[in-house]
Parts: sequence; structure tokens; C-alpha cells
Amino acid sequence: MTETTQTPDSDAAGVAPRRRASFHTLTVGEVRRLTAAAIEVTFEVPDELVEDYDYLPGQYVALRKELEDADGHVAEVRRSYSICAEPKPGEIRVAIKRDLGGLFSTWANESLQAGDTMDVMSPSGAFISKHKMTGLNDPESIDTTTSHNFVAVAAGSGITPVMAIARTVLAANDNVHFDLVYANRAAMDVMFLEELADLKDRYPSRFALHHVLSREQRISPLLSGRIDAEKLTTLLGSVIRTDQIDEWFLCGPFELVQLVRDNLSEQGVPAEKVRYELFTTGQPTRPEGHSGRPVVEDESGENYEIEFKLDGLQGQVKSPMSARETILNAALRVRPDVPFACAGGVCGTCRAKLVTGTVQMEENYALEPEEIEAGYVLTCQSHPTSDAVSVDFDA
Repeated sequence: MTETTQTPDSDAAGVAPRRRASFHTLTVGEVRRLTAAAIEVTFEVPDELVEDYDYLPGQYVALRKELEDADGHVAEVRRSYSICAEPKPGEIRVAIKRDLGGLFSTWANESLQAGDTMDVMSPSGAFISKHKMTGLNDPESIDTTTSHNFVAVAAGSGITPVMAIARTVLAANDNVHFDLVYANRAAMDVMFLEELADLKDRYPSRFALHHVLSREQRISPLLSGRIDAEKLTTLLGSVIRTDQIDEWFLCGPFELVQLVRDNLSEQGVPAEKVRYELFTTGQPTRPEGHSGRPVVEDESGENYEIEFKLDGLQGQVKSPMSARETILNAALRVRPDVPFACAGGVCGTCRAKLVTGTVQMEENYALEPEEIEAGYVLTCQSHPTSDAVSVDFDA
């Protein structure tokens, strides 16, 4: 948990402002089967929204849909999915893998088809290269001369943002070398299998692909079975030279990502060279739909006074001290358009700047250290610890 206090001079920290995400209704142009349990969905972006859907490789979008659950109740469902293609004006592509018992992913894999419409949030996310490799509307920023060595470690659908990053940097710079360690249960579960093979054929001397299958025997024992600490030490000690890598991209379940981070830290790899994104953090408390978890204000009891700024408008809400309510949930009760996606501290969509007061942030897998230093918090994970708190979603 992180105790966060308002930082008066945080603007001087040099944190670049993020574009606040907003939803637009887009049409599905194509649904392509990747595996028996995964699809690639292409959304058509009309000309007037092209700038809204400009993105950097590695970012994600949130999808919003009203669906009927097993009990017949219709409710709004939001899920975040990484963009899997290099930037291309006029379209957004995401991959959706069916999760066991997942309401949205099951519906998408079974029912979603071309011509359907869905609310798609404009791209967000900080799982991007710190090296100036590409810019959809800023071609002058593309670095086409500097030699870079990148490594990605991904598992399952964690390949999605890595595909966008690898495709982009390999195409942009002939001096880029990219190693990918990709873990799956079996060959039939490998998403983008043909696309990865195409990348290997296109860049045979610059793209190295290491498939690790946990439930299939491969010729090399190193590439068979689950990735554990011993196997990882060998991979990152002999197969891949960690001291020669400029940037790392880790995407998958918490256990794998943390294992790799710990290994790299033990080898002295600076934390600023390691970019990571998680599937989930375990058991996030999701706000219900767009209105927040029901909380009854106790006028005769003790309440936190929460004030927030969104789209230039001020909002106020009282939150009972006994309710242990997040700032996001409280704000949603009076403003249904408050931005959020995962509500688990992973995506960063609910990011806001703490203006006054103090909060306790339970989890953080989205904000950079410099953002925290500048006073930003994840409202889905932040609980007030002072009588009055104000945050700014517009900052």
C-alpha cells in the first residue's frame, strides 16, 4: 500500500499529461479466429475520430457493452484489451481470449461479428517504449538510426501488446534486434502463430523467437515446462545477454512478471529499463456498471468529503468512513462518466492528480514513480485518509 500526500510543486516534476480517455461507438469491421479460444477484432475508426484513436504500440482500449449474466440480469460490462497491431489510421485491432467463466470474453468469442457496434474507449496506457521509435502523427520523432536491443517475455494473451511493439520497432529501424520469450501451455494455444513466423522470416537476423510450452515436450528441455527461477536464470544468462539489452517488455500473469522482474533486479538491470503490464492483480473490487457500488451516506455519522474535477466541472460527494469506499466508486455515484476500465490498479484509466488531502493507495501497477512523485493516484485503489480530499481527473 502507498500513502500519498498532495504535492504542491508537482508540476515541476516533468510528468507529461496523458490524454483523458473517452468512449465512442465504433463498428466491428472484422472478427478473425486466432485459436479455438481467441479472436482478433478490428474496429473501424471514422475519419472524424482518427486523432482520438491515435496510439503508441503497447497501449490498450477499454470495451463497454451491456450483457445479460447467468441470472438474466442485464448490466454494463467493461474490459480492457491491448491493441495488437502497429499504428494504422482508420482502425483499432484487439485480441480477445476466452477466460474460463468470463462473461465478456465468452460472449465475444461466441457471438461478436462484423457489423456489430460497441463502445470503445480511446487508447490509453504506459506500456510503451521510452525510446523514440515511432509516432503515428509525428514522423519526425521516429529514430531510424540508433541501435537498440529489446527483449519481451510474454505468456498467453500477453503477446497482444508485444506484437504491436515488435512489429513497429522492427519495421521502423534496421538496427533493432528483438528477442521474444513466449510461454504457452501447448502449440494450439499460441496466439498470432503465423504472424510470429512471418516476423521471423522477414527479420531472420534481428528477431529471435523462443517458444516455451509447459504441457508439450520440445527438443530443448529449456523450452519445455513452466518457466521457473532456474530456467529463467539460464534463459537470461546464456541465451539472452541481459547486460546488452536496452529495454525489457514483460506482459502476463503477476507471478511470471514478478519472477522476471526479480531476476533482472538481481542481475543489476536498472528498473527504468523494465516495462511491464499485468493480466490482473488477483481480486480487484470492480465498481458495478457505471454507477459504482451502492453506498448509503450516513448524514448523522462521520463522512469523508470528496471533491473532484472532471471535464472542467466540479463534483462533490460524501463517503461514509465506515464504508471503506474508493474515490472512484464515490465519484461514480454522482458522475457516471468518471473514467475507469479495470478497477484493479492495472490499466491507469482512472488516474487523477491529488490536489488536497491524503489517500492510501492499495495497489499500483500502472503509475510510473515520477507520476506518483508528482501527486498522481489511481482512484480505483485510493481511500481517503483525511477528512477532505480533492482530485483532478483533468490534470
